[in-house]
Amino acid sequence: MNNSFFSKFTPKEPKFFPILKEMAEVILVASDLIIECVQNSDHKKAILFYEKIKEQERKGDALSAKIFSELNSTFITPFDREDIHQLADKLDDVTDFINSCAKRIVLYNPKEIPASAVQMATFIKECAVKIGLAVDELDVLKKNAKKATQYCLDLHAIENRADEVYENFLIDLFENQKDAIELVKLKDIMAELEKATDAADSVGKIIKTIIIKYA
Repeated sequence: MNNSFFSKFTPKEPKFFPILKEMAEVILVASDLIIECVQNSDHKKAILFYEKIKEQERKGDALSAKIFSELNSTFITPFDREDIHQLADKLDDVTDFINSCAKRIVLYNPKEIPASAVQMATFIKECAVKIGLAVDELDVLKKNAKKATQYCLDLHAIENRADEVYENFLIDLFENQKDAIELVKLKDIMAELEKATDAADSVGKIIKTIIIKYA
């Protein structure tokens, strides 16, 4: 039967979509900042970038909390409550990992940020763009889910490329980095960037689950 409860009730409770779009925008802003942060060699400037990223992380936390509050006070939701909650959580995770990377750069103050960190940060920016596009499609999934599906596939492809860069970085790090302390610092910083791309891919997987249920 084509006329599901979803199609009947979606127009009545659209308030989740703007909040999710705001969360996607937070990721985009944070992704631009982390690119600048990993390209920077001045520790004082790194602190400034971290402070700006932290502002976005706090904004993301507030938006995630708002989603939770709205779920508790809304009788009819456009998707399953669990799916909305998981999507908000994963969007927040992407920003959290970006923030965690910047924090480690500030705390560890490594001698040099590897070029692969810039690659990883660029992948995060690509993910941020795709997430924004996918989230923009959430309120029209019933009409056409093709674009959202493609954006989710794109997120997975970016994550695969990021995994390859990260793995090659680790091989090179353990072969050529003789300073054990620097090795630990760089491995930890890069791990947070890799986790951010993983979280972005998870956003795509959740959206694909929503598509399967409702599109």
